[in-house]
Amino acid sequence: MAEENKYVFGPVPSRRLRLSLGVDIVPFKVCTLDCIYCQIGRTTVKSIERKDYVPLEAVLAELKDKLQRGLQPDFITISGSGEPTLNSRLGELIDGIRKITDIPVAVLTNGTLLYRPDVRADCAKADVVLPSLDAGDEQTFRKVNRPHKDICIEKLVAGLCAFREEFAGRIWLEVFLVEGLNTDNEQIDKIKQLIARIRPDKVQLNTAVRPTAEAGVGRLDAGKLRAIAEKIGEECEIITDFSLEHADKSKAQDELDSISEGFAMIAQKEGTLLSMLKRRPCSLSDICSGLGLGRNEAIKYITHLQQGGFVGSTEKDGTTFFEAN
Repeated sequence: MAEENKYVFGPVPSRRLRLSLGVDIVPFKVCTLDCIYCQIGRTTVKSIERKDYVPLEAVLAELKDKLQRGLQPDFITISGSGEPTLNSRLGELIDGIRKITDIPVAVLTNGTLLYRPDVRADCAKADVVLPSLDAGDEQTFRKVNRPHKDICIEKLVAGLCAFREEFAGRIWLEVFLVEGLNTDNEQIDKIKQLIARIRPDKVQLNTAVRPTAEAGVGRLDAGKLRAIAEKIGEECEIITDFSLEHADKSKAQDELDSISEGFAMIAQKEGTLLSMLKRRPCSLSDICSGLGLGRNEAIKYITHLQQGGFVGSTEKDGTTFFEAN
């Protein structure tokens, strides 16, 4: 199998950013938080120290090579295996991307380091910044997000407010709702008050459809999400992909079992698929739309990678998700 990409992955299908070509600039899983709902697992290094984690020139060369193959994503998204603002060369990376392409740049961040002027200056070079706010008070913040000891919710909110004052681009604030932790009326009222201070362009509600770092993370149903969205206001939308819960698991498994072992391996596509699965669990539908594959073709690649021990699977609410081993 051809060597997979180290720093660039996808394109990944996203309800927020449509087709997003990901750029990963921190090691797995270096983060300022250890969120109970994280889809890529527990934080291994909890830190607030910015470092030059990866060779910037190699990242840009890999991105340029990807784009020269004819990829046309809607966004180049700096995200991946941890908190991207921990990379001290984030601003240089965005400058480098601008020299390669005019595709819009998004930064997917938890927002916890935006209290720092240097982090705000780096993020302000992007077109869209997508931070998070999952709690209305310190106690809930610690339960849901499990932050580094030097981060508190007021520091997070103050950083987001300061960034709003300085940033002319778009801020799309994600609120990840966990049933029983941040979904009662009091908590939603507190979150709404913080949102009014931050003044994002959009508020986007999410909940646990995919496998999460901790077992038993409660998912909200569509009706409750709609009620909360209405309470928060007109700039609030729901981004959870509820279509995943209707996937036909048994049919997909039957097709997987029926694939013969005699198919030809397409190394480049398998490498791209494996890079994608290292960053997030994906359903069969995700893989098809992200890589532009037909259902049967995607199943062939998945099956071959499973047979080689590269890929495993897990189930969340009746949907099968594939992930790198």
